[in-house]
Amino acid sequence: MKHTLLLITLMSITNCKAQDFKVMTYNVRLDIASDGENAWTHRKDFLSSQVLFFGPDILGVQEARPNQMADLKEALKDYKVIGLGRDGDNEGEHSSIFYNTKKFKVEKENTFWLSETPKIVSKGWDAAYPRIYTYGLFTDLKTSKKIWVFNTHLDHVGAQAQLNGIKQIQQKIKEVNTKNYPVILMGDFNVEPNSLLIKNLSESMLNTQTVAKLTFGPNGTFNGFKFNEPVTRKIDYIFISKSNHLIVNKQAVLSDSNDLKYPSDHFPVFVEFTLE
Repeated sequence: MKHTLLLITLMSITNCKAQDFKVMTYNVRLDIASDGENAWTHRKDFLSSQVLFFGPDILGVQEARPNQMADLKEALKDYKVIGLGRDGDNEGEHSSIFYNTKKFKVEKENTFWLSETPKIVSKGWDAAYPRIYTYGLFTDLKTSKKIWVFNTHLDHVGAQAQLNGIKQIQQKIKEVNTKNYPVILMGDFNVEPNSLLIKNLSESMLNTQTVAKLTFGPNGTFNGFKFNEPVTRKIDYIFISKSNHLIVNKQAVLSDSNDLKYPSDHFPVFVEFTLE
């Protein structure tokens, strides 16, 4: 009996020291009527059910317009969300972060614009559109361990906006992460793995695809709704700080479809972590 109690106690201590959790980054494709049969109204239920099935504890979305945010909030009932739209308040596309309220709570949060004037609605450098990033400090409810999570959607045109935008995010990470907590940076970066941006970012952070113990799915993440063509263009990523406290167990690019149609023109990237 004593041995049994000791074993249970040791198991409890071990479980308190480490916690598994799941993260997903997902460009959900904006709601636009010209998408026709791929418009949001035709795919929102499948996309929501896909998210619910894989059950990420933290979900970063990109391109979500206010009505899409409302639909996602309705479907993801156990989640809360942080973040503003890129046109201010709830307006425009969101790069917001949903989180499982049964797993995490938020200590701090903010949204900034990727520009020379980050605190106001603005377009930076050679960007085609205003771009934003949202971040939060999340506390694990079971272990009280903390992680920073950053989510962004870099410009699809401006090379300087891309490079300067990611530098701005890295500067913000240094500014807020004074206690050296693990950091997750995810989103649609709109650049491929051989780009200067990814090369530079990889000097200070780790690409989860390269350090995961197990990977699955296609290399590409942008499908363009072209179901019968190979998906080779990778522009969606999850990066982490170089910390021994965040273990990447698995990464997958999820290529689920329904009736020969994808739920978005991007595949989500899905990672399972252990927070030690």
